[in-house]
Amino acid sequence: MLGAIIMIVLLVVVIPVGVLMSGALGAAVIGGKLKNTVDADHEGSELLAVSEANPYQGPAEG
Repeated sequence: MLGAIIMIVLLVVVIPVGVLMSGALGAAVIGGKLKNTVDADHEGSELLAVSEANPYQGPAEG
C-alpha cells in the first residue's frame, strides 16, 4: 500500500512540478542568451536605448 501512495505522489506532484520548473529554467536561459545576442547586435543604436528605457518614467531629458 505504501508503494502505491509513493507512486501516486510521484505521478501527481513530483513529476509535473519538475517538468514545469525545468521549463522555466530553460526559458530563462534561452531568454538571457537571446537578449545578450540582440543587445550586442544593436550596440550603439537607439533601439538598445529604447529597449532599456523605463516606460513609466516618461521621455528622457537631455
